[in-house]
Amino acid sequence: MTPEDGDAILSDYFAPWIQELGLRVEEVGERHAVVRLPWSDALAREGGGLCGQAMMAAADTATVVAISSARGGFVPMTTVQQSTTFQRPVLGKDVLVHVRITKLGRTLAFSEITMTADGATEPSAQATTVYAIL
Repeated sequence: MTPEDGDAILSDYFAPWIQELGLRVEEVGERHAVVRLPWSDALAREGGGLCGQAMMAAADTATVVAISSARGGFVPMTTVQQSTTFQRPVLGKDVLVHVRITKLGRTLAFSEITMTADGATEPSAQATTVYAIL
């Protein structure tokens, strides 16, 4: 799968409000994906930090791209569980969402996600997800 294939998944299978986030697939591999969440003032909360809801949606969506890449293309799936820990604010920067599939089974997939402000070395947030493959 290519980043362009990942972008096609974003445009073909996600709700309009997710598409409005402007996510772009930067990289895909056998068991990983990197997706960019562009900075937008519309996603900032009071105080100027990127809202956690946008980061969680980006992590959830990027996981679909990573699982699709691992499976060789999109397959129907749904989120079973997502847990997110926020470690530092993102101020005025894009976020790079790195997804690593830790287990890909026949009916379940598990992943770890690290979200880092563009140019930063320390993560802004980390998440884990469990997906049911339908």
